[in-house]
Amino acid sequence: MKVIRQVFESFRFAWSALRSNLLRTILSLLGVTVGIFAIIAVLTFVDSLEKNIKDSLNFIGTGILYLDKWPWLPEGEGEYKWWEYFRRPNASYNEFKFLKENLQHVSHIAIFSDRGNSVVKRENNSIGQVELVGGSEGYDQIFEIPVQQGRYLTFDELSAGRDVAVIGYEVAKALFPNNEDPIGQFIKVKNMKYMVVGVIKQEGQSFMGFSSKDYNVIIPYNSFRKLYQTGTGRWNEIGSVIGVKGFDQDFGLVELENELRGILRTKRGLKPMDKDSFAINRPEAMLNAISGLFDVVGVAGWIIGGFSMLVGGFGIANIMFVSVKERTPIIGLQKSVGAKNYFILFQFLFEAIFLCLIGGAAGLFLVYLITLVPLGSLVVTLSMKNIVLGIGVSSAIGVVSGIVPAAVAARLDPVIAIRA
Repeated sequence: MKVIRQVFESFRFAWSALRSNLLRTILSLLGVTVGIFAIIAVLTFVDSLEKNIKDSLNFIGTGILYLDKWPWLPEGEGEYKWWEYFRRPNASYNEFKFLKENLQHVSHIAIFSDRGNSVVKRENNSIGQVELVGGSEGYDQIFEIPVQQGRYLTFDELSAGRDVAVIGYEVAKALFPNNEDPIGQFIKVKNMKYMVVGVIKQEGQSFMGFSSKDYNVIIPYNSFRKLYQTGTGRWNEIGSVIGVKGFDQDFGLVELENELRGILRTKRGLKPMDKDSFAINRPEAMLNAISGLFDVVGVAGWIIGGFSMLVGGFGIANIMFVSVKERTPIIGLQKSVGAKNYFILFQFLFEAIFLCLIGGAAGLFLVYLITLVPLGSLVVTLSMKNIVLGIGVSSAIGVVSGIVPAAVAARLDPVIAIRA
């Protein structure tokens, strides 16, 4: 109980010392404020930017393997060898059916192809820059298709390749103005009529500028093949991609990837020493590459803020030495009436920690003010992790900066201190 009371007294003495020298206190904590602001601001922007980019890439899904002739990242070390990938055969519809029949570690599989910059018409209305997507059965299991009005394509429509379509929000808005009901109406793509059976829920523009499903028109894959040459496996046609979704218990999709690679190599007649004539792409690989890039930026933020914190720490230590010099007679009186060394130590150590915590709180408040500034599609959020980090770093700087002056004060001889 006595120790707790003395610790409380140490806090009170430290607070009184800071209030009695308000201007000096403010000038002392500026270095810490700038340092914490620099570190937390950079980390906050890095975390927010990384989250916004990853949210923008949500359309590629997770727990999915994409079979394509183009790898998303260079295979192995070195540059991206596009001239080798260019001659690879595209995924074919026969390969899709073969994989669907033979894969054991798959929960859903689909083949799809798309054509950008398409023009969709309806009577006197038209809209360009539309992404026409042809998807097989299972496409809505690979990608989330939230239908707001009507329904999604049925299994019979997909397998038979019927001329039906699910359209995006902006497409519906352009082709059916004045709140017209698009369900059951017909639209035209390359002079072919498609009956609208559903409208996708509004998604909005992504941070990275990727076209959202608002500008998509989804039709059956076999109907897409009536418009464009695809699905035969030739290298010079519109490419198709096979999406394969695994089971949750297949951690890392290792079993699925190995099975997929073995079956497709057998299907394509590749010899054991031959290189793969296809790429198996993982969304996690792209996300990990993005995380690695932002880790480097985060380290740069620590270096920039670290210099400010170093200057601030020296400033706090200097002020604490001055404070010890000014209060030397008081320290002598306290010791003469029985104050212990740890009581004197805590006084000055708590004062240094208080200074740094106030400076850190000011830095965090400045970062919070920045998060209130609208930055377009970039949403900046000060996370609890960064708040705790700022407080922790401030406390650590306070301990490091104040421990030596506090130890000097605690070891003063009371007689010499009173004479001073």
